[in-house]
Amino acid sequence: MSEIKGKITRISGPIVYAEGLDGCGLYDVVDVGEKKIIGEIIRQSEGNATIQVYEENTGMKIGEDVISSGRPLSLRLGPGLVGTIYDGIQRPLESMYNNSGAFLIPGERTEPIDISKKWKLESAAGITEGSAIQPGTVLGFVQETASIKHKIMVPPAIRGKTLTSFKGNGEYTVDEVIGTTELGEELKLSHYWPLRTPRPFTKKLEVSQPLITGQRVIDVFFPLSKGGTAAIPGGFGTGKTMTQHAIAKWCDADLIVYIGCGERGNEMTDVLTEFPTLIDPRTGRSLMERTILIANTSNMPVAAREVSLYSGITLAEYYRDMGMHVAIMADSTSRWAEALRELSGRMEEMPAEEGFPAYLPTRLAEFYERAGRVNALCGEEGSVSVIGAVSPPGGDFSEPVTQHTKRFIRCFWALDRALANARHYPAIGWIESYSEYADEIREWWDKLDSRWASVRLSALDLLKEEQRLEQIVRLIGPDALPDEKKIILTVADMIKNGFLQQSAFDAVDVYSVPEKQILILLLIMQFYEKGLALIKSGVPLVKIASLSVKDEIVRIKSSVPNDKLELIHEIEKRLEDQISEVARLYRR
Repeated sequence: MSEIKGKITRISGPIVYAEGLDGCGLYDVVDVGEKKIIGEIIRQSEGNATIQVYEENTGMKIGEDVISSGRPLSLRLGPGLVGTIYDGIQRPLESMYNNSGAFLIPGERTEPIDISKKWKLESAAGITEGSAIQPGTVLGFVQETASIKHKIMVPPAIRGKTLTSFKGNGEYTVDEVIGTTELGEELKLSHYWPLRTPRPFTKKLEVSQPLITGQRVIDVFFPLSKGGTAAIPGGFGTGKTMTQHAIAKWCDADLIVYIGCGERGNEMTDVLTEFPTLIDPRTGRSLMERTILIANTSNMPVAAREVSLYSGITLAEYYRDMGMHVAIMADSTSRWAEALRELSGRMEEMPAEEGFPAYLPTRLAEFYERAGRVNALCGEEGSVSVIGAVSPPGGDFSEPVTQHTKRFIRCFWALDRALANARHYPAIGWIESYSEYADEIREWWDKLDSRWASVRLSALDLLKEEQRLEQIVRLIGPDALPDEKKIILTVADMIKNGFLQQSAFDAVDVYSVPEKQILILLLIMQFYEKGLALIKSGVPLVKIASLSVKDEIVRIKSSVPNDKLELIHEIEKRLEDQISEVARLYRR
């Protein structure tokens, strides 16, 4: 394709207008101005193009050249992605820092993955010259990190059906040709993929397995499935980022893609400094060996913030296509939506509610709909789970981003300001939160413990009843309630303190295996049922509440390690004994 060159006619912040770009495609990448700043055509009419630039363009002048690359904005996919920190357009921040210091230089280009490093390729069984291939065929394997075995696959865009040459086992850079097809197409360890285009798969599957996070309020009360979508809305300081950090550290995904799109720099700094020091509980090695970070904070170019979500989801789909389960943390989609609002305003589009563009719901849908559990082209099952933080101003869940997000997600973890102020973390409120995945993953839980569904609903009903009773108590005081109602308040406190509240600083409580989660809740509900039966037989609540086993139950979360669950059965036996003793005394 011959070079297409135009001229800048107008500049409005990160939006640049140019003429003379006949023949360019929508979303083509362009080099803008003398510094060759990266931009993308987002609107075009008769050679007049509207371009959003992804770098600082202060000092750019009308009349400077705009040169089209002839291809859409794409990511380079191959070994070397894991453990890297990128900006919104896949520039590796660490190598750019080494080249030019702490501040990004407009127009600077750096290869997204190391092109000089040689990777040891182990060819797949049966792959030789003359082998039949198709998109997704596994050519070989590269040990990318100690935790990630990277499949080298035939890219989705390859049309050839036969390998006419294949080098096989050996050490290669990502630019070396390792094979060719009968159509002359070259196969390498890496390839490019347009980030706004979802990667293809064979079949979308039903979601039936939970994404185990180790957070009790999530796994038991409001579970998320592998391949599911969730939102964490909450006002400033309620713990959105902290909750995402906890999930990223402890969930049973094979790979984590953490997107810091528009959040404050200090929050992303916490991720950058903390994650490399964390030990992956599954492998015993650094968590960064299965993590990709995209840092596009609030002081970085606003247009790159908009595209960072698509970069993250494309990277996740690439590893999903290898048969991996990938979890995406997007922090936060509200800042991403604000970038859309600013760009829309610069283009003088008609605003919708609260100034957001009318296409905000469409863009949110495009992002969340790329989640899912699929049969990948390689023949294996993989999934992408998306967890997006939402930052409604003042914690107002009626604002547009939160409301539109609820249309496209099935798991809603509403953060409660009162819980956060009381230092109750995770501050996920049990009244406004919900999960639509409970029925889909019930079979998985039933295999672990068939009582999960019933005890979950019983506990949630008790918490809702407690909220209603609290309103009565505020009006007329607790003494007006009979003991049959007072025990609901007592047990609700046990659920809050002994089950829902979880300390990230406690070595035992920081993560609960599913078996421990369900045993704790079952024991609390047993205390309720047995205590209620005693009250109905004439035993006063004060006697039941003074049982020593009550405090033991509340302390199980931090006193019983995950590998010593038999201790919970010992506490259950003490509960039986103490309840029986109280009943015996009052029968006399």
